[in-house]
Amino acid sequence: MRDNPYPTARPMPEASLFRAFPIRPSLLWLLVLAPVAALFDHADAIPASVVFFCAALAIVPFAKLIVQGTEQVAVHTGSTIGGLLNATFGNLPELIIAMAALRAGLLEMVRASIVGALLANLLVALGVSFLLGGLRHHNQEYNPNAIRVYSSTMVLAWISLALPSAFHRALDSEPHLGVHATLDLVVAVVLLGLYGLFLLYSLRTHPETFAELNAPSEEKGGKHPSLRLGIATLSIASLGAAWMSEILVGAAEQAGHTLGMSQMFMGVIVLALVGGAAESGSAIAMGRANRPDLSIGIALGSCVQIALFVAPILVLVAPVMGQPQFRLVFSQAEMWMLFGAVLLGATVTTTGRSNWFKGAQLIALYLIIATILYLIPAAAQ
Repeated sequence: MRDNPYPTARPMPEASLFRAFPIRPSLLWLLVLAPVAALFDHADAIPASVVFFCAALAIVPFAKLIVQGTEQVAVHTGSTIGGLLNATFGNLPELIIAMAALRAGLLEMVRASIVGALLANLLVALGVSFLLGGLRHHNQEYNPNAIRVYSSTMVLAWISLALPSAFHRALDSEPHLGVHATLDLVVAVVLLGLYGLFLLYSLRTHPETFAELNAPSEEKGGKHPSLRLGIATLSIASLGAAWMSEILVGAAEQAGHTLGMSQMFMGVIVLALVGGAAESGSAIAMGRANRPDLSIGIALGSCVQIALFVAPILVLVAPVMGQPQFRLVFSQAEMWMLFGAVLLGATVTTTGRSNWFKGAQLIALYLIIATILYLIPAAAQ
C-alpha cells in the first residue's frame, strides 16, 4: 500500500482551539454595557437603578484597561518612572469617580468613597488574596520590612484624617469656616508632600525594603508591548472611565433611594468596589500565583495612594471645579471602621506569613461593616 501523500490532519489540541476561538470569559466583555448605559441614561422609562448598575459594570473593564495600559508604558520607562506611573495611575478610576461625585455636589458620597476604597483594599483585596492563596499554597511568606512601612504609613494616614474630622466637629460653626479651610489646605499639602517622600523612599533610596521574596526569574528576549499601544490604551480607557463615571454618579442618588441605600453605603461599598475592581483582581491573582509580596504591594500600595494622594487632591481641586471647600470631615462611624481595618490589617500581616484563616478574618470584618452600613437607613426610618 502506498503512503497517503496527503497526511490526515491531526486533531487540534484544546489549547489551540482556545487560541483559534478566543471565547474564554473576560472582563472586557463588559465593555458592551457602556453604550447600553449611555442609551439608558437618556431614556426616561429606564429606572435609575438599572442605569447605575450598567454604568458600574461598564467601569470595571475600563479600570482593567487603565492598569494594563500603565503596565505597558512602564515597561519602556524603566523601574523608577514605571513605578511612578503605576503609583499615579493605579487609583485613577477611584479618582475619576470621586471627581464626578464632587462635581455633582455629592460631598458625603465622595468622603464615603475614600473610606470605602481604603476598606476595599485592606479587607477585600488582601483578604481574598490571603484566602485563595492560603487554600492553594497552605502558607505564604513575604517581605515583612515592606509591611512595617505600609502599616506605619496607614496609621499616620488614619490619624491625619481623624484629627481634622474631630477638629471640624468641635468647631462646626459659621465663624470658623476660614479656620476649617486653612486646616484642610495644610493637611492636604502635608499629605501630598509625604506621598512624594514615600515615592522617593520606595523607588530611589530604599527599594530593597520592598523587594519580593522568591521572585521568579525574568525571561530575557521576550517581546515588549508597544509604547504607543500602551499610551493609547491608557488614554482611551481613562476617557471611557470618566464617561461612565458621570453616568454612574448621575444615577447614584436616585438609585440609592430606590434600593434603600444611603449615600454612605453607596460610597463605602458600591462605588469603592467598582472603582477598585481591576486592582483587587490583580492582587487576588498574584495571591493565587504564590506571589504574596506583589499582592500586598498592590493592595496596601493602593491604600497609601488613596490616603496620601487622592484625598488631598480632592481638597485642592474642589474650588477649581466650582464647588465649596471639600472638607476632611469624616463621620465617627467611618473613622472607627477605618481604624478597625487598619488595626486588623497590621495585625494579620506583621508576621511575614499568610494563610487562608487570616484572609477569612479580613473578609469577615468587611461583611460586618457592609451589613451595618446597609441597615443604617432602615434603622433610621
